[in-house]
Amino acid sequence: MRKEYWYVIITYLAMQFSGFIGLPLFMFIGRTLGVPSGELRLTAFAYWSIFSFLLALLLTLFFMRHDMKESALTRDKASISISAFWAICGVFLALFAQSIAITIEQKMGIQTESVNTQEILSVIDRIPLMIIVSSIIGPILEETIFRKIIFGSLYKRFNFFIAALISSVLFGLAHMEPEHLLLYSAMGFTFAFLYTQTKRILVPIIAHVSMNTLVVIMQMYSEDIQNFMKNMQAFIGGFL
Repeated sequence: MRKEYWYVIITYLAMQFSGFIGLPLFMFIGRTLGVPSGELRLTAFAYWSIFSFLLALLLTLFFMRHDMKESALTRDKASISISAFWAICGVFLALFAQSIAITIEQKMGIQTESVNTQEILSVIDRIPLMIIVSSIIGPILEETIFRKIIFGSLYKRFNFFIAALISSVLFGLAHMEPEHLLLYSAMGFTFAFLYTQTKRILVPIIAHVSMNTLVVIMQMYSEDIQNFMKNMQAFIGGFL
C-alpha cells in the first residue's frame, strides 16, 4: 500500500479519536463565549465535528493529490454518461440493500433504529450546519478510505467478494454499531460494486452523499412529507 494511503488512514483515525482533546477545548471556548450550559456539550460536539472533519478532508486531498492526477490518466474508466447512470442507480441500489439488511435484522430481533443516526439527526435539528459532516464530508472521507484505499488495495490481490467483505466489515465497525454490522456491510458492498463498475471513486461518493442526504431529509421532514402526501391524495381524490 502506498505511503500516502497510510497517511490518509492515520488522519482518519486521528480525527475519529480527536474528540477526547477537541471536545473539552471547544466546550471551554463555548463557555467563554457564553453558550448556555444546557447547550454547551451539543454545540461543542457539532462544531468540533465540523472542524475536525473539514481538516481531515483537506489533509486527505493534500495526501491524495498525486494519486488523483494519476487516476485522471486512467483510460479504462466508464464514460461520464455511464458513470452518471450508475451514480443515480447507486442510490436506489444502496437503499434496496439497506432494506434487505433491515429485514434480516428484524427477523434476528435486532432493533432497526440506528442510535448513531438518531444522535446525528438530533444534532442537525439543533445545528443545521452539521449536515455538512453527515451528508458531504463524511461520505467523501469514507469512500476514499474504505473503497478507494482499502477495497482498491485488496481488490488487486483478491476477488471482488473477499475485497468487498473485508472493506465493508471495516466500514461497518467504523460506525461503532456492531449490532448493525450487516446493514453497513450491505451498503459497503453496494458502493464497492459501483466503484468496480465505473472505476471512478466519484460515483460511489455521489451515491453515498445522495443517500445520506435523502435519509436526513426523510427523517427531519417526515411529518411534513406525510401531510403533503395526504393533501395530494385528497386533492387527487376530488377529481375522481
